[in-house]
Amino acid sequence: MIGIDGYCRSLCGTKVQQSMQCATLLIACALFSPISAFGSDFSLSADPPSCSPGQSLRWRGGTLRLENDLFTGSDRNYTNGVALTAVSRDLQGELRPECLPQPIGLYARFIGWADPGFWRDTGDQPASQNLVVRFGQSMYTPEDKTRTDLIADDRPYAGLLYLGLAWNRRIHPQAASYEMLDVRELTLGVIGPWSLAEKSQDLVHRVRGIERFRGWDNQLRNEPAFQMAMERKFKSYTEGAVQPGWDSDVIGSYALRIGNIETAASTGLEWRAGWNIPNDFGSYPIRPGAENRPPSAVADLRTTTPQSALAPKPGAHVFLNLEAKAVAWDFSLDGNLFRHSHHVSRRPWVVQAAIGISSQWIVAGHGVRLAVMRVWRTREFDQQIGRHAFGSIALSIEF
Repeated sequence: MIGIDGYCRSLCGTKVQQSMQCATLLIACALFSPISAFGSDFSLSADPPSCSPGQSLRWRGGTLRLENDLFTGSDRNYTNGVALTAVSRDLQGELRPECLPQPIGLYARFIGWADPGFWRDTGDQPASQNLVVRFGQSMYTPEDKTRTDLIADDRPYAGLLYLGLAWNRRIHPQAASYEMLDVRELTLGVIGPWSLAEKSQDLVHRVRGIERFRGWDNQLRNEPAFQMAMERKFKSYTEGAVQPGWDSDVIGSYALRIGNIETAASTGLEWRAGWNIPNDFGSYPIRPGAENRPPSAVADLRTTTPQSALAPKPGAHVFLNLEAKAVAWDFSLDGNLFRHSHHVSRRPWVVQAAIGISSQWIVAGHGVRLAVMRVWRTREFDQQIGRHAFGSIALSIEF
């Protein structure tokens, strides 16, 4: 039987080697190869025996997020981000990687190897867990769009195209008044022209009749992108899909992200107030761990008759999100990791604030949610003139 390493090398020896896909594939294999031995006692067959529907991967919905600083009247720095995510139903019972598609099963084994405590039962009540797949693109530009030369004292032209795979594990400790959401997300992608940031921006500017940026020839060079994100969020425990009636709550979080996309540690708070607040862990701009929902078992109650008191209900709430971050590396400021490139003097501390409104409805038996927010971010590098702001909009649907 061919091993993971040999399989990857065979792919890179064929037509894959003509693109950055080979480098990204090799990174994935480097991550997963230790766990092929670690989890060798598991079967990875396409049709594993005795897998219940609750142990298999089934999708429950998705979210489309768009962020752009044109919403705030500017066109610079973090100028555009788009992400499409798919969210699975909660997996039931003991996690069985052999019951999942092979790449996802391998990732579950990798987490077990790198962070054994993530899957370990520590006496908590049974945890619910689900999977999130995220595909997205981010782009960054300097302020002066007319210059074709390298602008040494402004942010580099940079783009990122990526695919993220996240596990969400929701835990309610016994007899506790709070619950936690633990997230482990692996992101793989590409930085540079192969991110298609220039082509995407030119297309949007052409359609909208906006002058295009002329300095993309100076953008960061092609290189593989990777990041491992670990985050914990916590809030008061609630049963059901919403907190019924008028209410408010506070969600705390702390996170660590490691990789050449970003290496940073952060902590944050979100305050929410409104009518029928969803039993989830808040609304965030595009970042690892941003996609979470009420447990799928209570979300399914929206179609029952008569309606359960725990079922999803229409509602709306306002929210305020504050986050402080210590940054050790940011590709959009520090440039390429594996070669010399344009970079600026990154600031080690960044504070971000977001204010917005979110509402949810039941439409033809499906859950629909819309969240809109405005985000402010302090200066990220010494040469930056003033803080930056952008708008974010997210549309979610429950199948």
